[in-house]
Amino acid sequence: MRILGIDPGSRVLGYAVVDAGARRADDPLERRLAELAAGLEEIIAEMAPDEVAVEDVFASRNARSALALGHARGVVLAAAGRAGLHVAAYPPARVKQAVTGRGRAPKEQVAHMVRALMGMKSLPRADAADALAVAVAHANFRRPPGRRTAFR
Repeated sequence: MRILGIDPGSRVLGYAVVDAGARRADDPLERRLAELAAGLEEIIAEMAPDEVAVEDVFASRNARSALALGHARGVVLAAAGRAGLHVAAYPPARVKQAVTGRGRAPKEQVAHMVRALMGMKSLPRADAADALAVAVAHANFRRPPGRRTAFR
């Protein structure tokens, strides 16, 4: 069953689509990645973004988790590439700095700042807060087309 959740607002309307019972965490990685790719392609087709912002993979103590995260990030890059979209990547500390003013801010502080910046009534889920934080960081850091600096 596919469920559409809506958070109505006069300035910002939030939504989420949940497939209840469609997948399990113990599904093989290749199946989860295929579902991720299909879902991203649907979102890109529906929302027609101009650019994509993604968080860089961070160093992890658990090599297996870091590798799975790298696979998922690769799917994101591939889906954006197939759609011809520019992808900007930001380290987690730079995202936190852009949203909270502190590069080592805890996830809870990021969620609270995203809620405040986006005018949300309640805290977003952790994954949604992180995605919104990356988008906010990109909006703050991106340069208008045609305007480039001579240094990096």
